[in-house]
Amino acid sequence: MAKFVPQAELPVSEQAQIRRDKLAALQAEGRDPFLITKFDFNADSASIKADYEGYEEKVVKVAGRLMSKRGQGKVMFCDLQDSTGRIQLFVKIDEMGEEEYARFKKNDIGDILGCEGKVFKTKTGEISIRTSKVTLLSKSLLPLPEKYHGLTDKEMRFRQRYVDLMVNPEVKRNFIVRSKFIKFMRSYLDNMNYIEVETPVLNTIAGGAAARPFITHHNTLDIDMYMRIATELPLKRLIIGGMDRVYEIGRIFRNEGMDPKHNPEFTTVELYQAYADFHDMMDIAEGILSGAAKEILGTYELEWMGEKIDLTPGWRRLSMVDAVKEYVGVDFGAVTDDAEAVALAGSVGVELADAAEKTWGNALYATFDQKVEEHLIQPTFITMYPVEVSPLTKRSPEDPRLTERFELFVCHSELANAYSELNDPIDQRGRFMKQVEQRERGDDETEMLDEDFLNAMEYGMPPTGGMGMGIDRCVMMLTGTDTIREVILFPTMKPQD
Repeated sequence: MAKFVPQAELPVSEQAQIRRDKLAALQAEGRDPFLITKFDFNADSASIKADYEGYEEKVVKVAGRLMSKRGQGKVMFCDLQDSTGRIQLFVKIDEMGEEEYARFKKNDIGDILGCEGKVFKTKTGEISIRTSKVTLLSKSLLPLPEKYHGLTDKEMRFRQRYVDLMVNPEVKRNFIVRSKFIKFMRSYLDNMNYIEVETPVLNTIAGGAAARPFITHHNTLDIDMYMRIATELPLKRLIIGGMDRVYEIGRIFRNEGMDPKHNPEFTTVELYQAYADFHDMMDIAEGILSGAAKEILGTYELEWMGEKIDLTPGWRRLSMVDAVKEYVGVDFGAVTDDAEAVALAGSVGVELADAAEKTWGNALYATFDQKVEEHLIQPTFITMYPVEVSPLTKRSPEDPRLTERFELFVCHSELANAYSELNDPIDQRGRFMKQVEQRERGDDETEMLDEDFLNAMEYGMPPTGGMGMGIDRCVMMLTGTDTIREVILFPTMKPQD
């Protein structure tokens, strides 16, 4: 095992050592920047640029990070970056005095400064601050990446998001869009009289989804616990208890693979409405996403993963049987026998390996999954899923092999999943038992048996519509990014040595 070396003992680069020496000199002079506790600024770069006439020749105080220095001798031009953008500093020895100017020249790229001066335009028309006073507020002991205007190594960007945000300020836009999207969603649901709630992250049973959980241990109780893989079952308990419209925006944890669309921890919204069904959930999903696009981006039209997407309300709704018929050319609606359905799937190159899975429903779903999803570019609700893959969903009154469920696809990505929720406790127990059988055969991603949830259902659950929506993927769509890591501030990364 490698020996742990305290950070203070690690060797530093020549540039970093120079900065440390500068800090030591400042501290010896009694000018330690780390003793400063506050700086009262009264303007920011965006406000000054947006209202130059209002700020012209007025003295302002701004604060931010020094990003560049240009010029020699008695005049320097610098860029100061704050939370709203960048503004140019015009620094002249005649304005500051020789002693202060000499101190200013010792500041390094990355240092955090408080600056005071008058707003003006240079001869080239650049809005700037004629700086008369500068206070070093924090010393940057590490140099920014050599090409300070852009950190391009994606692995490094995601590992050191703080540096990414410093040198690639446009990255911040993704997270502003994310914040606005969540704010819009909350407002949309609150206006429909939904109540936002919080449910446990740690559970003794991992339920509500087919996924492998993270396991931890509670020392006092001496029991293993699971980090939640969904918020569904606690929220349904609240519906049973009489809270007719509830939602939760929260982190979900699944111990599964990682790819451009999956991170082990991600954010969802789950919502449940009593006396509603999956058609109501379609209306809500469409309303949230189209409304957010219009409010945040100003348009229903956007580009994502090389495709032009139109989110104008009125999205297509297509049953799974019809989708397979349209895109693959085979009609499972004309087949009733399991063996015939398996053979029909095989005729288009879809094989079901597990004998227990060789049913009409599994054959239909596998064919859709392997042959249809890739074709779904424009927003499309795929409805009426087989009961085998929908253990918590109400059966269709017209065809008991199917359930009243939809998934929303945009640009061949699933963004939402919704049901007319199963409220028959006897049927629910039977479906849970089938999941238990699958788990006993080695499938550790199937539902666990939750006796307390079944007990709650036996008190009576009203007809209910429920939906889960992946916030990260929705933000990917709204920002036009092709990997989930671009919309999660701190994505999961394998530790470096």
